[in-house]
Amino acid sequence: MGIGFVLFIWAAVGIVLSGAGALILGLSAAYLTRGALNGRKRLILTASLFPLACLGWVGAIFIFQAVINETILHRDAGLGDAWECPLPNGYSLLMIDTTDQGWVYNPKTQSGGGVGEQQDAVGGVKIVQVSGRYVLGGLDSRPIAQSVKSPEVDSYFLLDTQVGKHANFPSYDALRANAQELGIALNLQPIADVYGKYRFTWFDVFAGLLTCLPPLVGAVLLVRWVIRVRRTRSFSLRPA
Repeated sequence: MGIGFVLFIWAAVGIVLSGAGALILGLSAAYLTRGALNGRKRLILTASLFPLACLGWVGAIFIFQAVINETILHRDAGLGDAWECPLPNGYSLLMIDTTDQGWVYNPKTQSGGGVGEQQDAVGGVKIVQVSGRYVLGGLDSRPIAQSVKSPEVDSYFLLDTQVGKHANFPSYDALRANAQELGIALNLQPIADVYGKYRFTWFDVFAGLLTCLPPLVGAVLLVRWVIRVRRTRSFSLRPA
C-alpha cells in the first residue's frame, strides 16, 4: 500500500472526525453560552472551526517531519509500505510491505532507488544484531511470499561493515562460533525490534510535542473563552 493511498485514507478519516468535532463543539458552545450578551457568535464560530484548524495543523506537522526524516535523517516518514532507518555503523535497515523481514545494506553503494543483493547487502533478514562494525543475523532465503508466513530461518550471516562483505553460515552454532572468535555474544532479535531501536530519535519526540501541544493550548483557551462568555448571560437564565 503506497504512502499516497495511506495519506488519502487518513485524510478522509480526519475530515470526517473533524467535521463531527466541529458540529459537537459548535453546538456545545451554543448551548453553554445561551443567553450571553457579548461575543457569543464569534465563540460559536471559533469552536466550530477549531477541529478543522487542528486537522490542518496535524497535517502540516506530518509533512514537516516527513521531509526532515526522509531527506536529513534518512528515515521513513511514518506511513506507507516502507520502514527504513540507519544503523550506527553507516549501514541501513529496510523493510517493505512487511515487518517480518527486510534488508541490511550500505546505502552508499546502492543505486537506482532500490536495494540489490551484493557483498555489502543481505536480504531476507528476519533476526539481526548490531555489534560495532559487525551485523549478524538469520535469514530466510525463500521468496518473500512464502517466507513471511513462517518465522523459519534457514541460514545465518555475519557482515563486516568496514570491509563491506558478508559470510554465510548454515547453522546458528556455526555463526556463534565465528561470533565468539570476534568477542561477540549473540543476541539476535526480530528485525522489527531492531528497527524500533534505531528508527526513533529526539526529533520524533519534538515533532510529537509540536503536534499535540498547540491544539491542547488552543483547547484550554477555548474553554476559558466559554467561561468568560457565560458570565455575560442575562440574569433570567441564571439559577435562582
